[in-house]
Amino acid sequence: MNLVLLFESDFSDRTGLAVLEDRRFRHVVNVHRAATGTTLKVGFLNGRTGTGHIVAMDSKSLTMEVELVNDPPPPLPLNLVLALPRPKVLNRVIAAASSMGVKKIWLIHAAKVEKSYWQSPRLSDENLFAQSVLGLEQAKDTVMPEIMLKRRFKPFVEDEIPGIIGKNLALCADPSGSVPCPFNQTAPVTLAIGPEGGFIPYEIDLLIHNGFTPVHLGKRILRVETALPAVVYRLFSPDIL
Repeated sequence: MNLVLLFESDFSDRTGLAVLEDRRFRHVVNVHRAATGTTLKVGFLNGRTGTGHIVAMDSKSLTMEVELVNDPPPPLPLNLVLALPRPKVLNRVIAAASSMGVKKIWLIHAAKVEKSYWQSPRLSDENLFAQSVLGLEQAKDTVMPEIMLKRRFKPFVEDEIPGIIGKNLALCADPSGSVPCPFNQTAPVTLAIGPEGGFIPYEIDLLIHNGFTPVHLGKRILRVETALPAVVYRLFSPDIL
């Protein structure tokens, strides 16, 4: 945790003091070895970042004086359209996307996505929020990504994708891509990444028809949790580092 993300509920009164009693409190104590007098990097959800100075602590909670003076890092100019990963991979992917500054994520169905994945409790609002928070804490960001679930591939691609793309460069990362993924983009990008095994030819054709260019990362076929940071780094490496 490189930043303690604070929520409105942490401020119990108008004194400006934040009280932590949950996972964040335990992390600060056990990992940061914080004590009364320690100053931590903090940020307010969807707001500014700054410092939190611990003024009181006991075995169950800590109280800090908070000063928020800096803007969060700028968002990545990327719309991410992602075929729903396996449930055990989903948490890592959402946390990674959040840490890289992705602010709009569409989780979509595809032929090679098991229908049972959509029943996973990891798709709950609470879990997606929790994984996004982990990514924000890692990257010292505060702005929560918006995550949308789309269970029907064809209507989503035909009816919604054109509006999502707008004037963006639209790329579909897939092993079948005919051209290499470009480097160091300065314009906004809408990126589609398929499931394990990639999109089927019908899906690729529909994506092409609606504005996407299929691109590849080379001869190796990567898992989704590896492909996502690899593509994002390739597209925006000066902004990521």
